[in-house]
Amino acid sequence: MSTENEAGQVPAAPEPGAESVAPERGELSKAALPAEPAAPPVPPAEPPTAVLPAVPPATDGIPAPASYREVAASYSEAAADPYATPAADPYAAPAADPYAPPAPVLTAAPGQPQPDPSQAHAQQPYQGAPQTAQFPQYAGAVPQPGQPGGPGGPLWGAHVPVPPPAERKPRGMGSMVAAVLVAALVAGGVGGGVGYWAARHEDNSNSTTVSSSSDPKVLDRAPNSVAGIAAKALPSVVTIEASGGSESGTGTGFVFDKQGHILTNNHVVAPAADGGKLTATFSNGKKYDAEVVGRAQGYDVAVIKLKNAGDAKLDPIPLGDSDSTKVGDATIAIGAPFGLSGTVTTGIVSAMHRPVASSDGQGASASYMSAIQTDASINPGNSGGPLLNANGAVIGINSAIQSAGGGGGDGQTQAGSVGLGFAIPINQAKRVATNLIATGQPVYPVIGVSLDTQYRGEGAKVTENGNSGNPAVVPGGPGDKAGLKAGDIITKFDDTVIDSGQTLIGAIWQRQPGDKVTVTYTRGGKTSTATLTLGKRDGDEKN
Repeated sequence: MSTENEAGQVPAAPEPGAESVAPERGELSKAALPAEPAAPPVPPAEPPTAVLPAVPPATDGIPAPASYREVAASYSEAAADPYATPAADPYAAPAADPYAPPAPVLTAAPGQPQPDPSQAHAQQPYQGAPQTAQFPQYAGAVPQPGQPGGPGGPLWGAHVPVPPPAERKPRGMGSMVAAVLVAALVAGGVGGGVGYWAARHEDNSNSTTVSSSSDPKVLDRAPNSVAGIAAKALPSVVTIEASGGSESGTGTGFVFDKQGHILTNNHVVAPAADGGKLTATFSNGKKYDAEVVGRAQGYDVAVIKLKNAGDAKLDPIPLGDSDSTKVGDATIAIGAPFGLSGTVTTGIVSAMHRPVASSDGQGASASYMSAIQTDASINPGNSGGPLLNANGAVIGINSAIQSAGGGGGDGQTQAGSVGLGFAIPINQAKRVATNLIATGQPVYPVIGVSLDTQYRGEGAKVTENGNSGNPAVVPGGPGDKAGLKAGDIITKFDDTVIDSGQTLIGAIWQRQPGDKVTVTYTRGGKTSTATLTLGKRDGDEKN
């Protein structure tokens, strides 16, 4: 569609020799002018400003055209009548591009100066119609055909003027062009109106939207989907509340066996360890009192048991194999972050064997782990909850998070998740829990040496003089039998590269007493290896 139709304006009268352009398609219309009666004599007071050549005679039965003087007179009449549309000039040369926008029309009545063609493009030929159509841009969306602002639809702000009644009837081809123009405007208005009405009253039967099925069977989640895994695990996860003295806290635990044992973190139950109150609440709202069976401060693992829970539905969550867990495996964490029970978050395993030393920030001895690192959202209150794999099996116990500086120095304020959460590998936690249920005491593997906690170089350094009155290397212990000396720097423990003392402790505690390991160390710049058999220590060390 041409610009003038969109703007709703009637083109100006063309000058002699110009083609008439049908606005709806831009096609050229050429037709011979019909013969007209001779014009009355021109008064001498108003002689023509140009000398016209003689009218060529008629040949071969073709009537001679009207005189040029009569043509000029018709143009004078057209100029006097602003709404009359003159006929096309049959001798005008056709336009080079029949689909190009019409050139501005320069017309003057006889006796008037002609406009300067060089100024023809200095202004728009049709007021209110831009040279290039512009559409409002909403977030990159271009209006579509039939919509306001789009091709075929009404233009925002476009005004279609209605001309006053013509004083005389237009003649010849001019009337046809005007009729076509009016028809095009009416058709455009109808098309836009129909498009707008259709947009407002669209038949839903032709809608391209898709509604989801309401069939409950279709909505059933696959057992290995996140929703399916969560639905199965949530009834076996409990929210733990512990209080005693001036301390209290909330954490998470999960059913370990059908005897009512719940596996969790030591720091979750610590406030109730010495005669405090301990409760466990299931996802169905049932709450039970509980008691501490055993806890391992160094591992940050604890086992509690429900009291009077004969009516409790105890479905232990399957335990996976943390040794086979790989970076990139999917993870699902369940817990009660900030007391919001039954919260499920997802992520991946972002690192394995991450050495982590954690504590409650209130002077308690640190816990060490060779942790599973995950980006699943873990916050205060998730501690003790299960970290599941894509099969719904437990691969770790959520225990610690990396703070981004939001924690206060008094240990009372903790920051939220920054995507760095750490879980105790379930293989280690299972072994610890089994010992706690059997004896109430944890068992630790040891190498029988003291480490220099102030050393900041590569590896883990055996102290020069021992710690707290203890010798650097315990006489007759595993390290002594392997040939370790004070000042040695241990750089490798089996296949694990040692870069700090906490990395070495975490690697040792992944093993069991009696395991044989290879230790690589340096002494005086010389590297050596030794094989030692891990010893054991029962219970936590007292501060």
